[in-house]
Amino acid sequence: MHPMLSIAVKAARRAGNIINRGARELDLLTVTTKGPKDFVSEVDRQAEGAIVETLLDAYPDHAILAEEGTAKGANADAENVWIIDPLDGTTNFLHGFPQYCVSIALAHRGQVTQGVIYDPVRNDLFTSSRGRGAFLNERRIRVSRRQHLRDCLIGTGFPFRDGAYLETYLRMMKTMIEQTAGLRRPGAAALDLAYVAAGFYDGFWEVGLNPWDVAAGSLLVQESGGLIGDMGGEGNFLHGGQVIAANPRIFAQMVTALAPFRDELTRQRPPRPAHPSAG
Repeated sequence: MHPMLSIAVKAARRAGNIINRGARELDLLTVTTKGPKDFVSEVDRQAEGAIVETLLDAYPDHAILAEEGTAKGANADAENVWIIDPLDGTTNFLHGFPQYCVSIALAHRGQVTQGVIYDPVRNDLFTSSRGRGAFLNERRIRVSRRQHLRDCLIGTGFPFRDGAYLETYLRMMKTMIEQTAGLRRPGAAALDLAYVAAGFYDGFWEVGLNPWDVAAGSLLVQESGGLIGDMGGEGNFLHGGQVIAANPRIFAQMVTALAPFRDELTRQRPPRPAHPSAG
């Protein structure tokens, strides 16, 4: 395992321990609201603190892009940036719904080179280094081999907190429900991307995402033989907020199926809030 990936795994497991402890004491947690349908708990902040501490102990000159803003602005000119979501699926977590994860990625000069997604409920560890494949609990994973959208199980997420996109998104969902074998919305985008990499889903799409939702999962998808892009199938998925991910054949079919909605989404795109989270 690459040394930087080993450190990221150590950080993810530390965060997972904090999350599991918090899950046993949900009624005692302090929860604040960042915005409509957007919650943050003390567990998010503690988990992020543990991750950042672990990474900066090992690599003090690296920069941090983290959902809750820990170490923001440090090492601003660094070529290496850790992109972190300490708890993706906070809303699930706060309800005791067991679908959430830790996501940690390293970007070198803007390209993701290391990725870890850790599901502390199932103790599932997804890891990837660029050029070295993707793994679930140290076993190689690959995207699914289905060839036709009609046979596929597709994941998605609801992107709206303030009503933006809603009508368009419902029509996108209708299109995908009609053209696939099933649609799922578990509520943690990073884990959804890991599921595409492992072949549990045949594809996934969502709009309104942040870099920390996408970074680690994007490398897992690519290193497992899949494609990831924006709604047009192009490369602006990390910071553009829109994602389609799937095996190559299904990716092309999803881009085609969702193409009629691309212009509407561009027109409706609300100003990006400074600090949203996938919930």
